Amino acid sequence: MTDLLILLTNDDGYFSAGLQALQDGVRNLGRIVTVAPDREKSATSLSLTLRRPLRVREAGPEIYSVDGTPADCVYMAVQKILPRKPDLLLSGINHGPNLGRQDIAYSGTVAGALQGSFLGIPSAAFSLHADVKGFFSFDHAARIAREIALRMTAMSFAPGSLLNVNIPPLPVKGVRITSLGQKRYDPRIIEKRDPRRASYFWIGTGRPKATGGPGSDIRAVAQGFVSITPLQTDPTDTVLAENLRNAGTFDGCGLDSGD
Repeated sequence: MTDLLILLTNDDGYFSAGLQALQDGVRNLGRIVTVAPDREKSATSLSLTLRRPLRVREAGPEIYSVDGTPADCVYMAVQKILPRKPDLLLSGINHGPNLGRQDIAYSGTVAGALQGSFLGIPSAAFSLHADVKGFFSFDHAARIAREIALRMTAMSFAPGSLLNVNIPPLPVKGVRITSLGQKRYDPRIIEKRDPRRASYFWIGTGRPKATGGPGSDIRAVAQGFVSITPLQTDPTDTVLAENLRNAGTFDGCGLDSGD
């Protein structure tokens, strides 16, 4: 297995404890190259840096920092740093959950794996939940990530497919294959004033309401199971598309239907 080329990235920065634990966990699976942001880039989703140049710095043996987003890092790795397309891309381990449809829409951790899937790389995003005291046990999360990475090498990934993995705190009861639940955010906007009395604003995190049925990622993690949610990059709502066609909703609006 030493001929594997594995790319690691994240959104917490190349120096984060979660990424360092992941490096240690998969170290002997092959050649491990880390390309990650030079600072925290949480909630950047799939944003790319298009209005300024990017700078890459070698931060250690096989470790590179990029002054950009997770998606930037994956592009830079594949096109400029790695000798070839990697066999696996692992993103994380994130400090905190990425559960439900809303989290994955914002998450820079998931975006790193999404960018990999766009490029045809088998990819997975890993996120760790803190225990009741707010402690993150990255050692057990790294062991789980390693086992999942091993199994990924034997899997067949369809184009645009990836895995979103959420790891509960100890004790872990097992693994469940899940679907996405819901986390409804109602963030507070906190207004303050600078020394010149001009207003500035913080988007607060608030307390999201998490809901999900028996097969959801939210329910699995709450019950102590590792949640593995297969995702795909095609968000087309095929049911709505068929309903629109059948109803003729846009007939007569002066556009060619394309039929």
